[in-house]
Amino acid sequence: MNNANENKASRAGRYMRQPAGYRAFIPAPLPPRDPPLDLNGSLREQLSAADYALGRLDGAVLTLPNPDLFVFMYVRKEAVLSSQIEGTQSSLQNLLAAEAQLFDPDTPKDVSEVANYVRAMNLGLARLNELPVSVRLIREIHAELMQGVRGGLLTPGELRTSQNWIGPAGCTLATASFVPPPPHEVPQALSDLEKFLHDGAGLPPLVQVGLAHAQFETIHPFLDGNGRIGRLLIAFLLTEKRLLSRPVLYLSHYFKRHRAEYYERLQAVRDAGDWEGWLAFFLAGVAEVSRQATATAAAILRMREDYRAKITEQLGRAAANGQRVMDRLFDHPIVTVATVREWLGLTPAGANQIVARLEGVGLLREITGYARNRRFRFEPYLRLFEDQA
Repeated sequence: MNNANENKASRAGRYMRQPAGYRAFIPAPLPPRDPPLDLNGSLREQLSAADYALGRLDGAVLTLPNPDLFVFMYVRKEAVLSSQIEGTQSSLQNLLAAEAQLFDPDTPKDVSEVANYVRAMNLGLARLNELPVSVRLIREIHAELMQGVRGGLLTPGELRTSQNWIGPAGCTLATASFVPPPPHEVPQALSDLEKFLHDGAGLPPLVQVGLAHAQFETIHPFLDGNGRIGRLLIAFLLTEKRLLSRPVLYLSHYFKRHRAEYYERLQAVRDAGDWEGWLAFFLAGVAEVSRQATATAAAILRMREDYRAKITEQLGRAAANGQRVMDRLFDHPIVTVATVREWLGLTPAGANQIVARLEGVGLLREITGYARNRRFRFEPYLRLFEDQA
C-alpha cells in the first residue's frame, strides 16, 4: 500500500536537492504513469459535460452574423483578465481606448502589457496556420508578450538560464511555495511536453489540453510571463485540436475567481500526483466558461435585434446612418464624434446629431464628462462582456 502511495506521489515528478541546498521539482514526462490516469466515474462525466458545452458554444458562435467580431472582443476580454491575474490595473475600456489611439492621462501605464497580450494571442493564432503548438511557437509568443514592457528586460523569447521560484512577495528559494526545475532541465522538459502535444498518448483532446497547461506551469520556462503564456497555450491547443472553430474559450475568468483552488490543484499534482483532481477542476472550468460564452453569444443576437428595432423606430430618416454606425461599433466600440463623421462622411453638425440620437436610444454612452473631446462607448455591447468580468 505504501509503495502504491509513493508511486502516485511521484508520478508527476520528483523533488531533487540542488547543489545550492534548495529542492527543485523535476517533472516526469506526460502522460502520467504508474498508475495511469483514471478517467472513469465522475471524471468521465465531467469530460462529457465539458465536451458537450464546448460543442454548444461552437454552434452558438457560428450563428452570429460575424463570428470574428465576437472573437475580437473575447480576445480583449481575456487579455484584460489574464493580465489582471499578474497585477495589472487596466480595464477593457482602457484597452479599447488605447487601441483606438484615444489616450487619456488617467489610463493605467500597464495598458501596454494588455495590448501586448492581444498581439501575442493574434500572432499565435496566425502562426498556427503554418506551425504546430511547439517550443518554437511558445518562444515566439513570449517574445511578443514581453516586448518593451515590465519584465521586458528578462530575455523575451529566451528560456531562462537561472533559477526562478514561486511564492509570496519577499520569499527566497528556501521558503518558496514551489521551485520549478533548474534551468539545465528546462529544455528536456519542454521537449518532452512538445512530444506529448504531438502524439497525445491516445487521451481525449480536452484531457491533453488540461495536462499540458499544468505541465507548462510546472516547468515555468521563462523568468516572467509564464502564467500568461500558459493560459494562451490553452486557447492555442483548443484551436489546433479543432475543439473550437473560433478561439472563444478563455479560462482566465475562472482561474481568477478560483485562484486559491487553482494553485492548490497544481501543487497537489506535484506533491501527491493528483492529476485527476486537477483535471476535475479544469474540466469544470471548461464547462462553466463555455456555458457563459454561449449565453453571451445569444445575448449579443438579442441586443443587436433590439437596437436595430429601436434605431428604426426612433431615428426616422437618420435610421440608415444609425444602423451603419452600430455595425461599425462591433469592432470599434470606443468612438468620438470625429470617428462617426469619418464613417458616414457627414458634417461635424450632422455627426454630432447622429451621436446624440444614438445616445438617446442607449446605444452610446459618453464616458469623459467633458464638453469637448468627448468619447462614447458601445454601452450595451461592452456591458455584456464586462458583466462577466
